[in-house]
Amino acid sequence: MLTRTPFYDLHEQAGAKLINFGGFEMPVQYDSIRKEHNAVRDHVGIFDVSHMGEFFVSGEEAEQLIQYVTVNDVSKLEPGKAQYTAMCYEDGGIVDDLIVYMLEENNYMLVVNASNIEKDFNWIKEHNTFDAELENKSDDYCLLAVQGPNSVKTLQKITDNDLEGIGFYRFEIGSLAGYDDVILSGTGYTGEKGFELYFNRNDVDPVKIWNAILESGQEFDIEPCGLGARDTLRLEKGYALYGNDITKDTHPLEARMGWLTKIDKGDFIGRDALKKVKENGLERKLVGIVIDDKRSIPRKGYAILDRDGNEIGFVTSGSRSITLGKNIGMGYVAIDHAEEENTVFVEIRNKKAEATVVKPPFVK
Repeated sequence: MLTRTPFYDLHEQAGAKLINFGGFEMPVQYDSIRKEHNAVRDHVGIFDVSHMGEFFVSGEEAEQLIQYVTVNDVSKLEPGKAQYTAMCYEDGGIVDDLIVYMLEENNYMLVVNASNIEKDFNWIKEHNTFDAELENKSDDYCLLAVQGPNSVKTLQKITDNDLEGIGFYRFEIGSLAGYDDVILSGTGYTGEKGFELYFNRNDVDPVKIWNAILESGQEFDIEPCGLGARDTLRLEKGYALYGNDITKDTHPLEARMGWLTKIDKGDFIGRDALKKVKENGLERKLVGIVIDDKRSIPRKGYAILDRDGNEIGFVTSGSRSITLGKNIGMGYVAIDHAEEENTVFVEIRNKKAEATVVKPPFVK
C-alpha cells in the first residue's frame, strides 16, 4: 500500500497522473510537464513534496552528532540558517544528501530524501553515541515548495513575515494562511527564487494552506506542478538526484560536491577515505553533456564513449531541456575526458550521438 500525503485528494481531483515515488503515491504531472516547467521559470508553481523526511536532533551534543555524520561544517550554522550537506559511508560513498536547519541552539531539523527515510534514520541512530535525541517526525510534517519569479508576491499576501528579507538558505518561523509556526525557508530544487514551507499536519489544515496559496497566486498564473517538472527543472540547474547522480557508489568529491566537503573540520564518517581521494586525485568526475541532435536524448545508464568507441563513463540523468530546446544530461566520465568543451559520444540505440562536455548549470 503506497503512502499518500494530505494533498492526495486534491491531486486526484485536479486530474494529476499519479505514480509510485519512493513508496509514495505522488503526482508526476497535472496538465503537462512543459506547461508546469515553464510556469516555474516564468511565473510561479506549487509542488507537494510532503514525501520528504524530517528528523529533529536536539540536546547538548546535537551539533556534535550532526558534525560527525555529515561532511559539511555544521558549526558554521546559526539559528535561521540552513546548510546543504551529505552523509557518507566509511568508504566515502554517499548515504544521502540533505539539508540541515538550525532552529535554535541545540535544536536542528534534518530534511532527507523520501526513499531514504528509514535508511537515513537508522544510520544516524546507529552512530548516535552523543548526548543527543533523534526523532523521526516525517509522518507529521507537510512540505510545499512554491517556486518561481512571482513566489514572493504570491506568498506575501498570506504571511506577516517579510519574505524579501529571507535570503537563500535562510528561514524564519512565522505565519501562513492564518496558521503560526510555519517554517518559511528560502530554499528549493528548481534554481528559481522560491520557498519551501514546512508545517505540522496536526496543527494546521493542510488543504486550507494549499488552497490559500493557489488563490493567492491566481493573478500570477500559478500552476500546481508534479515531480516531472521538478526533475526537468533541477536537471537544467545541474542539481544532483539521489539514486541517479549520487549513490552509495559515488563520493562527494567526484560528484561536484567538494565545495561542501570540509575535510579539515575534524572527524566525520568517511573523512579518511575522502582525504585519500583528495591526495591521490580523482579518477572520474560528474559532468554535464549537451547533445544538439534533438532525436538523441541521453538517459540514465547509457554508455559514454570516446572517439574510438571506448567506454569512458555513463549517463546518470538526462532529458530534453525545455528552456534551451536541447538535449542535456549528467554523467560520470574518466577524469582525462572531463574537461569542458571536450567531445564525447553517448550510445543511444546502438548509435553514437555526439555530445559536448559542459560545466552545469545548463541554464544560468
